[in-house]
Parts: sequence; C-alpha cells; structure tokens
Amino acid sequence: MKKSDFRGLCHVILQLGLLAITGTLAYFIYSRINAANWIWSVPLLLLALFVHGSFFWSCTGPGVHELCHKTPFRSNALNEFFLKVYSFISWGNHIFFRVSHSKHHQFTVHDDYDGEVVLPQKLDWQSVGFFVTQLTINPIGIFKKLRFFWGSARNNDSHWKAMGPWMNQVLPESNPMLRREHCNWARTLVLGHLALALLFIVTGHWFLIVVFTFGTYYCGWLSTVLSATQHIGLSPNVSDFRLCCRTYTCSWLPGFLYWNMQYHIEHHMFPAVPFYNLPKLRKAIEQDLPPVKHGLWATWMEVLPIIQRQREDPSYVFVPKLPQQSSSEQAGQYHETGAPLCAGRDKF
Repeated sequence: MKKSDFRGLCHVILQLGLLAITGTLAYFIYSRINAANWIWSVPLLLLALFVHGSFFWSCTGPGVHELCHKTPFRSNALNEFFLKVYSFISWGNHIFFRVSHSKHHQFTVHDDYDGEVVLPQKLDWQSVGFFVTQLTINPIGIFKKLRFFWGSARNNDSHWKAMGPWMNQVLPESNPMLRREHCNWARTLVLGHLALALLFIVTGHWFLIVVFTFGTYYCGWLSTVLSATQHIGLSPNVSDFRLCCRTYTCSWLPGFLYWNMQYHIEHHMFPAVPFYNLPKLRKAIEQDLPPVKHGLWATWMEVLPIIQRQREDPSYVFVPKLPQQSSSEQAGQYHETGAPLCAGRDKF
C-alpha cells in the first residue's frame, strides 16, 4: 500500500509526454499538407490521428479512475492536481465519478446498489456500426456528452430530471453542495475548452481543436479492448471478487496506458494499493486466485464466446475455477450468499 510521489510523477509525465508527442506529430503532418502531397500526406495524417486518439482515450480515462482513488501519489495535493488535469483534458466528470465509483467498490455489481456496472453487460461487437464508431468517431456519443456538460453547466431543473435515476442517486437533491461542485466543474470544462478553442482559432492553429479539445472523442477502440473485460460475462450479486471481476496479464505498453487495471481482481480486493504495486500484489496472493489469460488476444478469445452465449441465454454467467474447489461448487456457494461487500474496504 506504500505510495510514491516519484513513481506517480514518472507515470503521468511519461503519459502526458506521449500524448504531446503523438499530438505534435499529427499537427506537424497537417501543417505540411499542400496540393502537391495531399495524396500521401492525408492518409498519413489520419494514421497519426488514429494513434493519437487511441492513446489519448486509453490513458486519460484510467488516469481519472486511479487519481480518484488517491493512490498514485503520496501527496494528496498532487493527486488532486493531476486529477483535475486528466479530467479537464479528457472531458471527465470526476465529481460524479468519485461518488459513483465508491459505491461500485463497496457493492461491486450488486443490482440494488451498483449503478456504475450492471450485469449482464452487452457489447454489440458483431455489428458494423460498433466497429466503425470504435475505430473512427461516434458523433451521437459526442453530442450526448457535450449536451450533458452544457446542461450541467446551466444547472436547471429540467437537466436534473433528465439525468436518470443513478445520476440523481449519486448527486441527490439533498446534497446541494455536491451538486454545486458538479455544476462548477461542468462550467470549468465548457468555458475552459471554449476559451482554448477560441485561442487556437485566433492564433491560426485551429487544428489544435482536433488534436487537444476533442482528443478523447475519436478512436476509442483501444480503451474498449483494455477495459471492457473488467466484469463482462461474470456473476452479479456475489461477494467474491474472483467471481465478479476479471484479471488478465499483458505486455508493458498496454499496462502502462491502462494504469495496470488489467489486475482487476486484485484492484477490487485491495483498492488502496497503488497501481504500480498491483503486479507485486498479484504474485503475493496468486495461489488464491483463478488462472488468468496472458495477452489481449487470448483474453478476448475467452470473453467473446461468453458474450455470445449470454445473448442466447441471458441467465448464463462464466464462473472461473477457483483454487482447491471446482467451478460448480463455487457457483453454488457464492451465488447463495450474495451479501453486499464491506464499505470499509475502499478508501476515497
């Protein structure tokens, strides 16, 4: 559980530096496009934006998550500072997410308590539209997100009524201070990005709107590949994290982008452990954990048939074999308990 300002700083500086490099490369290619070279330079620009968007989305979302846990840095001031940085550049809503995610950890995938992840999850991976929006841009998703922050910034009654039961449960009317924080952050996002976009246009660098302002609005495929495995296809309403969370192992680059959240069972068992210590935690307790797949390909080759089977039989869940006990025995034991998890396990 030991935290380190040095290790936290190394991670965020390397990540933000990587995004600066990919963004600069995309801008450099754009600035060199002319009538003589557009045939090869435009495809090169699209490739650069594809890489930039893929990395941008994959780094910032898990970054907001980890910083909400307050574990990357020993200094709480650094945690809060970089939480706001990552939330701003990714259009993240850390005010809502911190409260919502606390409930997710306290009552992981329990139907009556966890509105963040509701099982069974659906992934329309067989549709052409799914792949197109994941690999390029999702205009409907962009419109909904911008409309949400615009409505939050205005803070009117109609917006709160339209936000849905989970949002109103996390940000209840009985807590006006929390709602005010949410409103103020939405205004910071909207006004801040509008001011930067205006600055980019006035200074003749309008393409930075594509690179920076909307950097997390396209090419979300890698983020989905890394994170959609967390709970999908597993058991709801159980008190054993080994049955409702999934761990996989991978090479250094996906783990670096994903803040080691591939160790998801371990993260839920001990959420106060910093992300950079999760591999050591895995080694310390792996004798009590189910076997894992190594690599994204192997992991998804296991997950996709589970998703397909749940389409045919919505009651089906995948129950991993746990040490010293068969899967059928574990399924019977843990599906009968179903008690909410201890709230004290998490630290936010």
